[in-house]
Amino acid sequence: MARELHRQLNEDYISMNTLIRNNDHSLQNIQGTLVFVVPTYAWRIPRIVEEWIRLTAFKDVEEVYFVMDCGGNIGNAGHYNRKLCEKKGFNYKGTMEIIMPENYLAMFDTPEDDEAKKIIKQADPVIKQAVSCIHQHLPFPSMSLQLKDKFQSSIVNTVFYPLFVKAAAFYSTDECIGCGLCEKLCPLKNIQIKDHRPVWGKECTHCMACIAKCPKKAIEYGKKSKGKNRYYID
Repeated sequence: MARELHRQLNEDYISMNTLIRNNDHSLQNIQGTLVFVVPTYAWRIPRIVEEWIRLTAFKDVEEVYFVMDCGGNIGNAGHYNRKLCEKKGFNYKGTMEIIMPENYLAMFDTPEDDEAKKIIKQADPVIKQAVSCIHQHLPFPSMSLQLKDKFQSSIVNTVFYPLFVKAAAFYSTDECIGCGLCEKLCPLKNIQIKDHRPVWGKECTHCMACIAKCPKKAIEYGKKSKGKNRYYID
């Protein structure tokens, strides 16, 4: 989504993933409009992204948009994005929800490749809608909310991290070739290759990059990932 927005808006883009991985909170000079493109973790932006935004200084930002991908919905994420913008002194212009293929193997089923392609194709007009609003400096359309959306983004999000976001269930099978790709992909440097096999630490954020991108499908998450398709968009 970030690459497509970059192409259609013809603007520069920065990888927050790289900055987060390098613990880089250096000043970001942004001329005018800033668009955060982020995944949805338990109906809000990931905590590691929120922390990075909170600790990073920004200069010359006039307006801020959030574009969030999700497997189902983003709940009441916009409320918390607005609050974050208020703390940063940003002019909040809204949050756009874009449905993309589910990849949270630790809890949900993932689509097969053909179905994933259809979902991505269906996202095209929503991305174009986001681009149109940004081009015209218009706020994103407001979303209708139900009580469950507020519940999911507040109480469920609060308990999700301490109860579910742990790396203990990850393990590599004998198919592992020790290529080290999982180590390179981890945004928190939580994986180390030891004796040609990955070892997980305690800083996992459950992004699923390691299990989804493994070229040999040699990583499992307990019994929950077995038999599920691995999805990782290139």
